Amino acid sequence: MIRYVLKRVALAIGILFFISLITFFILAVIPGDPVGEMLGEFADAEKIAEVKALMGLDQPVPVQYVRWLIALLHGDLGTSYFQNKPVMQLIGQAFHYTSFIALWTYLIALSLGITLGMTAALTRGTVIDRTLMTVSVFGISMPSFWVAILLQIYIGLKFHILPVSGISSPLGYILPCAALGTRYAASISRITRTSVLEVIGQDFVKTAYAKGVRTFRIIMIHIFRNAMIPIITISGTEIGSLLTGSMITENVFNIPGVGKLLIDAIHRRDIPLVQGSVIYVATVCVIIYFAVDILYAVINPNVRLTSEEL
Repeated sequence: MIRYVLKRVALAIGILFFISLITFFILAVIPGDPVGEMLGEFADAEKIAEVKALMGLDQPVPVQYVRWLIALLHGDLGTSYFQNKPVMQLIGQAFHYTSFIALWTYLIALSLGITLGMTAALTRGTVIDRTLMTVSVFGISMPSFWVAILLQIYIGLKFHILPVSGISSPLGYILPCAALGTRYAASISRITRTSVLEVIGQDFVKTAYAKGVRTFRIIMIHIFRNAMIPIITISGTEIGSLLTGSMITENVFNIPGVGKLLIDAIHRRDIPLVQGSVIYVATVCVIIYFAVDILYAVINPNVRLTSEEL
């Protein structure tokens, strides 16, 4: 098990290295002059060259990458060209909003999705099952930003129940969480239903019923526990996407989270901020997927690693 974990850690580090390499070189070769955009259209060539030399942008790209990578290993993601603040500080401030929205969205979507999925599976073929699955199809089909716009129009603008933009109060988090949670809850409910139905037909479940084991115990211990693997997979994927910032939704609600930070940085060609945001997104995703792999064996003891991984 230790060997397997170490291999996964090495793989994660390798992935992050290649992502940083690709991101840096792509941003370095795309057309445009970030220094020229930062100084404005009235800056002369001499001033632009002076600033480039000061920022180290006059050196070859491989040299720039090595310097950036060394700084990254020391926890320094550079300084934003346009905001003149450390990238780490800006990401930390944005993460405060993104993590709060992600936490509540995830808890609501996970609890609602599992409950609806279990209910649909245990009432298979009934009106309840068909209704819940129909609703989940609509939930998956509707993009989060479209749901966000509908919520803004009807809940915010028409009935004036909740704020439609910004985070001036805790009420500002309700509509973004609702918009994001709709699709995630629908996805989790469908995966839960499918996984539970596969487990219900297994012989050990039939044996438990035949022995007179209480229905609640059968559902929670025998069925739900063995149906957790697909649920863990989809849940891990969802929390990763939430923590990396739902970019369009954050822009719709004008929330200063990681997603909006990255989009604004791309529009401004703020290269250090784009690089830092991409590394943040990649790191969160790699950590989440690594945790999901480890949880497979922890949640379900029937899962065993192959002899090559042990």
